[in-house]
Amino acid sequence: MTDVTGPAETHPGAKRPYRQARRAALTAETRKRIVAATVELHGSVGPARTTYSMIAERAGVQRHTLYAHFPDEGSLFEACSGLVLERDPQPDPNAWAGIERPRKRLKAGLGALYDWYGRNAGLLAAVLRDAEWHAPTREILARRHGPIMAAYARILGERLDRHQLALLHLALAFPTWRALVLESGLDPATAVELMAEAIFGKK
Repeated sequence: MTDVTGPAETHPGAKRPYRQARRAALTAETRKRIVAATVELHGSVGPARTTYSMIAERAGVQRHTLYAHFPDEGSLFEACSGLVLERDPQPDPNAWAGIERPRKRLKAGLGALYDWYGRNAGLLAAVLRDAEWHAPTREILARRHGPIMAAYARILGERLDRHQLALLHLALAFPTWRALVLESGLDPATAVELMAEAIFGKK
């Protein structure tokens, strides 16, 4: 009997896992492109003025593709804020908790926060502006940044009196950084020292 054994026949289903993996990778890449495009627009025109048409054009996708990934603003904003914090996380307040002297702890915390403000100034300005009147922006800002800003106030405000806490609240605010650094031309270290003097007095 002649041996007619040849190359094993490839089962049609053998290619299915590869196609599924390829499709999943393309889907993930499209999603990343959409989110990155949205973050860019949020930093230029602001979240409230960013439309799905603008996002689709910048990301190079059709509107129906955009809606398939993000059917509403809430899901899109959640992904965008996640990307921003993944790229540049806000300073960890626990890094300063072990600093015993309040003034030194404040300067360490404000220094880290002011550096972060500087790296993200354009996006923060647009987001905070729109949060004044745009509910989705205000909601994601409160959810993403509210808890960590409260942690900053708690850790840096330890053992401060009522008046000092009021000045700390002012010092932590992005508009204060903008007024001191961008508008007044102070370098961040000088701005930090100025706020430390306001809270604790001169050495």
